[in-house]
Amino acid sequence: MAALQRILELNHRRRRRSRVYDTNAHLRRHFFLLDIYSDAAIIGKYRLLGATIRQLIDNLGPQLQRPTGRTFALSPTVQVLTALRFYATGSFMEVVGDSLGLSKASVSRAVAAVTPLLLQHVQSISFPTTADEILQANQAFHAVAELPRVIGAIDGTLIQIASPSQDEPMFICRKGYPANVAGYHHVTTSPRHHHVTNVVLAEDGGFADSWLLGDSGYPLHPYLLTPVLQPATPAEHRHNEAHASTRNIVERAIGIWKQRFRCISHSSGGLQLAPDKCCSVIVATALLHNLAVLANAPLPEEGLLLEDVAGPPEVPPEPGRPHAAGTETRRRLINNLFAD
Repeated sequence: MAALQRILELNHRRRRRSRVYDTNAHLRRHFFLLDIYSDAAIIGKYRLLGATIRQLIDNLGPQLQRPTGRTFALSPTVQVLTALRFYATGSFMEVVGDSLGLSKASVSRAVAAVTPLLLQHVQSISFPTTADEILQANQAFHAVAELPRVIGAIDGTLIQIASPSQDEPMFICRKGYPANVAGYHHVTTSPRHHHVTNVVLAEDGGFADSWLLGDSGYPLHPYLLTPVLQPATPAEHRHNEAHASTRNIVERAIGIWKQRFRCISHSSGGLQLAPDKCCSVIVATALLHNLAVLANAPLPEEGLLLEDVAGPPEVPPEPGRPHAAGTETRRRLINNLFAD
């Protein structure tokens, strides 16, 4: 009799525990956090509008859904929200997991699953290629300080990462910490909207009759105009002022991008991932930033950090023979536009 009573008690405990498991599994599969958060709370937590997040879940869901018998398998919705929360805060995965009721391992798996899918499915980084797109970019930049034929403003930014286990010296930036120094060139091609994109500079530029604006850390070319290093005339000073006002747009674009996704901000302490995964996360946040811009998503309430807006200081190029065609292109621009 005592043995039978013990068996009944154990079965009762198993049934009660099973019901708890069933409840948690149901919440993970069906309880949609976006249904209870306000628009401001969604922006604060995930940096995107609810409609944009739902679209991401719809697009990525089929590849995130895995057949499994595990009671606590993460749904596509939970995986997407977890990855977005990590991008938004830049916190350690254990901290992100604590805020969502997930383990560090679950957060890591969600970020690892979602990030490459974003690179495959989100197509919002582009450079003007058609005649109409180039004309729109030219007109938008001309409205800033009347510089003609500008197609974009170019700048780079350092993104701190964890010390790599291999080849660490190769990743140390001039500020003394390991950073993504792979040579991404971040370009804004929309002064009003602060898009960011990436462009590989070819020898001829490939911009038809348009040009980029870069600071003195970039080499002068016919397709990439830099300020005059030692302006000697009023016209050269006026050119530099117009150049700085127009190019400042890309610095602010990078600052807004880092404000929206703190995982790439120096304030977060750096991406605690392997270098190749850091590159994927950086590109994914640029894609998501442009989605937010296209949807007119507001920024979170916290302000821009100085280091995110200003970026690294300009580094003048090493002395050498100036690019003759680039020098002539800039000289004609200054004489035609700024000379008395």
